[in-house]
This record gives sequence, structure tokens and C-alpha cells, in this order.
Amino acid sequence: MDKWEELKARMERLGLHESDLVEKFILGSGSGGQKINKTSSCVYLKHLPSGIEIKCQHTRSRDLNRLYARRELCERLEEKLFQEKSEKQQKIEKLRRQKRKRSRRAQEKVLQAKKKLSAKKQLRKPPSD
Repeated sequence: MDKWEELKARMERLGLHESDLVEKFILGSGSGGQKINKTSSCVYLKHLPSGIEIKCQHTRSRDLNRLYARRELCERLEEKLFQEKSEKQQKIEKLRRQKRKRSRRAQEKVLQAKKKLSAKKQLRKPPSD
């Protein structure tokens, strides 16, 4: 099955119609040089009923950016409708939790465990004369 056909089927399941979308092509920005700054390959999508706005500039290809923008719109609508977090959002939250600074209590627990292990290792050493 073609990726556009898959996307259309997904949009139908969500009740998302092309007539509800406002699509504009705007000049890209950022890295990519002269080509990206001269062509209108950045896609702006707005879903009128929900008010969700998407700006997509993943690639230099306008056609692929249209596909990616619609996919992202579907993800956001699913998230809004089903009240569940997308895989992307879950990954972001997981990274945030991993990078978060430990609380003072957690830090003390880690240090206590290290001290305990250190004392155990000291007992393994042969006695010094």
C-alpha cells in the first residue's frame, strides 16, 4: 500500500477531510543553503474545526513535507481525541525524566549505597603490616 493511500485511510478513520484544511507553502529557513531559502517548500497546515496548526520543513521536497505535515496533524488529532500520548511524546517525556536532577533524598540513598559497597570492599583487602 502506498504511503499516501495509508495516510488517506488514516484521515478517513479520524474524520479528517481535505476541505477542512488550509494549506499554504511558505519560504523555508535554516540550514540547507540557497536552495531552501529560495523555494517555498515549507508547508503550513491548519485544521479549521480543531484549530491545530502545523508547520513542516523536514525535507527540501514540498511533496514529502505535505505528507509529513498531514501525518503530524493525524498524530495530534489522535492525541486530542483519544487522550493518549503519542509515541513521540512518550519518548520526549522519558528523556526528560532521565535527564532530570535527582532529588536530595535520592542522591543521599545513592551515596549511602556507595559507602556500604566501599566498606565491604575494604574488608576484602589483606591486612596490612
